Amino acid sequence: MKKRQWMAAFMAGAMMCGTLAACGSKPAQDQGNQDGGTEQAGDTNSGQPSDGSSGASDEKQVLSVTTWDNDSSPQFQAVIDAYEEKNPNVEIKIIDTSADEYNNSLGISLSAAQPDPDVIWVKDMGSMLQMADKEQLLPIDDFIAKDNFDLSIYKGAAEQLMYNGKTYSLPYRNDWYILYYNKDLFDAAGVEYPTNDMTWEEYYELAAKMTSGDGSSKVYGSHNHTWQALVTNWAVQDGKNTVVEKDYSFMKSWYEECLALQDNGYIQDYSTLKTANIHYSSVFKNQQCAMMPMGTWFIATMMQSQEEGETDFNWGIATIPHSKDTEAGYTVGALTPVAISAFTDQADLAWDFIKFASSEEAAEILAKQGVFTGIPSEAAFKTIASAERFPEGESNVEALNYTHYSFDRPLDPQIEEIRTVLDEVHEMIMIHSYSVDEGIAELTEQVAEIKGWN
Repeated sequence: MKKRQWMAAFMAGAMMCGTLAACGSKPAQDQGNQDGGTEQAGDTNSGQPSDGSSGASDEKQVLSVTTWDNDSSPQFQAVIDAYEEKNPNVEIKIIDTSADEYNNSLGISLSAAQPDPDVIWVKDMGSMLQMADKEQLLPIDDFIAKDNFDLSIYKGAAEQLMYNGKTYSLPYRNDWYILYYNKDLFDAAGVEYPTNDMTWEEYYELAAKMTSGDGSSKVYGSHNHTWQALVTNWAVQDGKNTVVEKDYSFMKSWYEECLALQDNGYIQDYSTLKTANIHYSSVFKNQQCAMMPMGTWFIATMMQSQEEGETDFNWGIATIPHSKDTEAGYTVGALTPVAISAFTDQADLAWDFIKFASSEEAAEILAKQGVFTGIPSEAAFKTIASAERFPEGESNVEALNYTHYSFDRPLDPQIEEIRTVLDEVHEMIMIHSYSVDEGIAELTEQVAEIKGWN
């Protein structure tokens, strides 16, 4: 595999992430200036500069932020801690939810139009579109203008997050899919590690080779979490299709291969994972699988796990496998923005927080935790690769490289409704209630109804 300019690709990918887009419209609740201005009814300059000043009052101000799976990942807590340290007069109230329940929980909270939460970390672009349609996000253009805030640090991603000519969020982090593997299990089996130029066919063969044992002591060759993305991502990896199409026949071979892995016992079956509510992190941490396709966010989780002594085995990463008719370096990913609720009563303070959370200073803090940020900083990227708990070896650094970046889901106003159908059909296929052909037909029919293509 020829060596690629991974930093240039990383910066280009961060720009492309922005096309997943974000959104919004004027707040549903009266905030004074509905275009995102800093003046609100009853506003008493609640914002605080991130310089440790206490302002006019010694009483701590409380800012509520939403997170998911906060205990198992440092992607939020590291920045929250740093902000509180710089601003001792501010207390951050964390509203944490499991990743699987996050969007639903957040939707219920925002429907109540209450002041909490103030700050919203957006888990996916589809939910951001929904929040925009429901007027639940606060435009921040006036904040940006007032502070002469330089958006160029995001290399175009911030501008691409604009929706209907307004800005509703800042880029927080950037993630794409790679392959994780357990070095100790490969060493014990005498099998060579996954490479950065491996086809999906070679991956399937490796999964079969690395499966061993039975019962509670069984080690699976790989692991697919219950998300439909762990199948559909590879179907859109080459950039020729998206998950919003008039014909889903392009997904057929990917479901057939996934079912073959499951039915041959090379990955845990979907029903067991779903019924027992098994989280993918526990499967990998407990060394129940030799490989696992997952996002770059899991790097930070594993580094934290080893730092805390939860795990002590050797692990590595490789570039996500590719189709045999596509070169190495194609991947799938998404951008995580941070936004302000339209119902906040701490707009200035919320702006100060998201400005810090999306800053170069925060990027360096997160890089030490193995987290990739919305700022394609060469220094931050090198920090990630040189972190104490980052896997050793040049191949692990090269694994972070990509040449082409496809979005896991396109910017479509009906993407969440379509995603529901994708999830439902995925489950029916994986539990064999639908054949693959039946599932493809159901997808095509239901999405056509949603889009009005019938």
